Amino acid sequence: MAVTEQDVMAALATVMDPELHVSLVQAGMVKAVSVENGRVRAKIELTTPACPLKGKIQADAEAALKAVAGVTGLDIEWGAQVRASPRGQNPMLPQVKHIVLVGAGKGGVGKSTVAVNLAAALAQCGATVGLLDADFYGPSIPLMTGLSEAKPVSPDGQRLEPLVTMGMKVMSLGFLVEPDQALIWRGPMLHGALQQLLRDVNWGALDYLVVDLPPGTGDVALTISQSIRSSGAVLVTTPQDVALADVVRAKQMFDKVHIPVLGIVENMSTFICPHCHKDTPIFHHGGGRRAAEMFGIAFLGEIPLVLSVREGGDAGRPVVVAQPDSPEAQAFLAMAKNIAGRVSAETARAPAVASG
Repeated sequence: MAVTEQDVMAALATVMDPELHVSLVQAGMVKAVSVENGRVRAKIELTTPACPLKGKIQADAEAALKAVAGVTGLDIEWGAQVRASPRGQNPMLPQVKHIVLVGAGKGGVGKSTVAVNLAAALAQCGATVGLLDADFYGPSIPLMTGLSEAKPVSPDGQRLEPLVTMGMKVMSLGFLVEPDQALIWRGPMLHGALQQLLRDVNWGALDYLVVDLPPGTGDVALTISQSIRSSGAVLVTTPQDVALADVVRAKQMFDKVHIPVLGIVENMSTFICPHCHKDTPIFHHGGGRRAAEMFGIAFLGEIPLVLSVREGGDAGRPVVVAQPDSPEAQAFLAMAKNIAGRVSAETARAPAVASG
C-alpha cells in the first residue's frame, strides 16, 4: 500500500514535544509534507532555534516515520520559528517577540555575566537577540561586550541605533554617560530613562530581548519589572543556603507584578582549579536546585566558577564566544536552551489577549 500524506501526519501526531506536552501536529510544527515513491519529505519547524530537546524530538520523529509501512526514505528539513506570546507584545516594542528579565535578590552573584552569556548563546543558536542593560546604577554590559568606547548614533535625530556585536544588538545607559559619572537619580528619572531605552531605540524585529535588571528587590527593580511586558524572569543565585532568602524575596517581587519566573540559575556552582581541574564547592553546592524544588519551578543550570568566565567578561568576549567548546561555555549554552524552552512552554500555556 502506498504511503500517503495522511499516513505521515498520523505518524507525526504521535510524536510529543516534551516541553509543550502536545504533539508536533497539534503544535502546528509540521509543514509542507509530501510523499514520492515512499520517500517522505517534510519540514518540521520548532518553536525556538535554541530548542533544548531537539535531539530527542528529531529521533522520535524519524522513528515514528520509519515505522510506517511503505516508507523508503526520509528527507526532513528542521527549522525554527519563535512564536510571540499570545499575551501580546510590549506596545513600545511591537516587533520583539519575547522579553526575558534576568534578576537577582542581591548583587555580586554574577547576574550580568549570566545575562550577557545568555544573549550571546541565543544568538549563536540562530535567534535574533537584543541585550538591554537596565542596571542603571552599575551598567557593566558595555565592558562585558567590548563596547566601552562605542557611542550609539541617531541617523534621523529621533531614534538611537543599538550597537551590534557578536550577533546581538546592545544598548546601555553606560553608552550615554561618562564612565566616571555617578548616577544620582530617583525613581521617576530612572523610569523615564528606561522608557527611552525601550521606545527610542531602533530594536527592530527580535526573537528575544534579554534585560539585565538592577540587583535586589527595591523600587528600581520593581518599577522596571512593572514597566516591561515580559515573557518571564530568570533568577540568578549562588549555591550557599544563605542565598535562599534572597531568592525568596526576588521570587515574591516577580509574583507581585505577575511575571512568571522561568527558573533559577546557580552561578559559581563549583570552583574548577585551572591546574588540576578538580571541582571544589567553595560556596557549598545545590542551593539553587533546592530553591527551585521549593518553589516548584525549573532549575535552569549550574555555571562553574572558572577563571575564563571572569576573563571573558573583563575582555569584552563572553566565554560562550571566546571559548565555545569549553565546559563552562557549554554550561551557559545548556542554560540558554533551557530558558528558551521555558519561554516556549510559557507561550504555549498563556491565554490569548482579546483585541479591541
